[in-house]
Amino acid sequence: MKNVLVCVAWPYANSSLHLGQIAGACLPADIFARYHRLRGNRVLMVSGSDEHGTPITVSAEKENKKPEEIVERYHKEHAESLARLGISFDLYFRTSHPNHKKVAQDFFLKLLEKGYIEERASQALFCGTCNRFLPDRYVEGTCPHCGATDARGDQCDRCGKTLDPADLKNPRCRLCGKPPAFRETRLHYLKLSQFSEKLLDYLKSRKNWRPNVLKFTQNWIKEGLNDRPITRDLNWGIPVPLKGYEGKCLYVWFEAVIGYLSTSQEWARQKGTPDAWKDFWQDPKTESYYFIGKDNIPFHTIIWPAMLLGHEALNLSTNVPANEFLLLSGEKFSKSRGVGVRLKECLDEFDPDQIRYYLASVMPETSDANFTWAEFIQKNNEEFLSTIGNLINRVLVFSQKTYQAVPKPGDLSQQDIEIEAATVRHGRALAEALERCEFKKGLKEIVALAQTGNQYFNNQAPWKLAKENPQRAETVIYTALKLCRSLAIYMAPYVPTTSEKTWAMLGYSGGITAGLWGENLPELPAGQKLGPVAALVKKIEREEAAA
Repeated sequence: MKNVLVCVAWPYANSSLHLGQIAGACLPADIFARYHRLRGNRVLMVSGSDEHGTPITVSAEKENKKPEEIVERYHKEHAESLARLGISFDLYFRTSHPNHKKVAQDFFLKLLEKGYIEERASQALFCGTCNRFLPDRYVEGTCPHCGATDARGDQCDRCGKTLDPADLKNPRCRLCGKPPAFRETRLHYLKLSQFSEKLLDYLKSRKNWRPNVLKFTQNWIKEGLNDRPITRDLNWGIPVPLKGYEGKCLYVWFEAVIGYLSTSQEWARQKGTPDAWKDFWQDPKTESYYFIGKDNIPFHTIIWPAMLLGHEALNLSTNVPANEFLLLSGEKFSKSRGVGVRLKECLDEFDPDQIRYYLASVMPETSDANFTWAEFIQKNNEEFLSTIGNLINRVLVFSQKTYQAVPKPGDLSQQDIEIEAATVRHGRALAEALERCEFKKGLKEIVALAQTGNQYFNNQAPWKLAKENPQRAETVIYTALKLCRSLAIYMAPYVPTTSEKTWAMLGYSGGITAGLWGENLPELPAGQKLGPVAALVKKIEREEAAA
């Protein structure tokens, strides 16, 4: 048994979650965490609502509300939607919590004490019309890299480059549209340039990183790391914990990543074991994974590791399996631009496992993927329903009708032995894929095993054998039920509700618990009474989905 820390990118609590965020970070993390729990590993999976920064105040001003009202509404909606989808967080926290504030401020002070943070005079954009300094998202302009005219001061959505407001060409104030001017202010900077060699050494020791993530990170470092401001002239956020700095807050990109640590500490506190978080952050044998979208790569492969190196007492990331983008009609899902399919609305129309199955099948692991309703229907009806659900339903309906319990097998034929070998082979391939965070590949192994099971069931024709050779029919059904038992376990990380239903129909009680993977699969004893059988997967009619 090992400790596995699973950290999931923090969505801003400024609007509804969309499926791009689920496919990019939440679902792959959940599949990974569920798999490791099944292996008997000790897992801590954390995330929460990012409730500070300018995305919140921008939304508040649009709706003429206070930031507190915005984050309260969307934190609740996010938590409820993620729970409905079956995302199994050990704690879904929030950056507005007092405990996060303390951990973030302590982290800042520790890096300051070690000399990795210093105050500098800085030029910041100031809008004379609005009479205020403009945080990054209050500045828009032309991206210096790709020429997009709607780039934000912190990032260009089109090319994914991280920006500083000073980088933009033709900058304008988001509030009034007038061009701002530079004015001097004093900010604190993280001395990121001091970590270049340490970061390159760290990257050399990482194994199984996705090539695009590793290359992106190495190139960024080799181009030269610039020190970055980590405080801002803001009223909404975590105050700088120093006297004389009223009206300044920790910059959200610095503060939010500390949420992984503060959430882990809060989880331990709520459990009544306040030091339990140390097993996941200070034990050198612990593995830690950060599931994010590609627009968050530099924050998690450069800035956060640099902060951890500066802190010195915390583990570095084992892997950062960043996903590419999910597209809708070729355009990136974006909360800020209102592009995408909202999770809450999708959950109101479809079963959670239908959504999970489709997103897992098109997950943008190494390249952008396109969401279409036609493919959503096709994957559900022709794979999830007709291949997986149909096999389990056929086997269990026949078994329940004919035997009401698990029949006693006779001698195994070559075909039976081959089915058992295929079950083991696909299970091992699935485990290897999940270990490498190749979730689409893992799902294909499940589908392939179900296809093999359907062929076996068709070829053996137990409905005929029941009349002609009853003993052989019982052996075939027993073999098919064992395959369904294995499928229930293999599917559990992907479609947990479907797996639990299958488990109950097989006659097991207590649900699918930790440690059942591989050689630890429970026996399927002859005579075990089968549970009531019901359809596992619903067919989606075309009129149910958007055109």
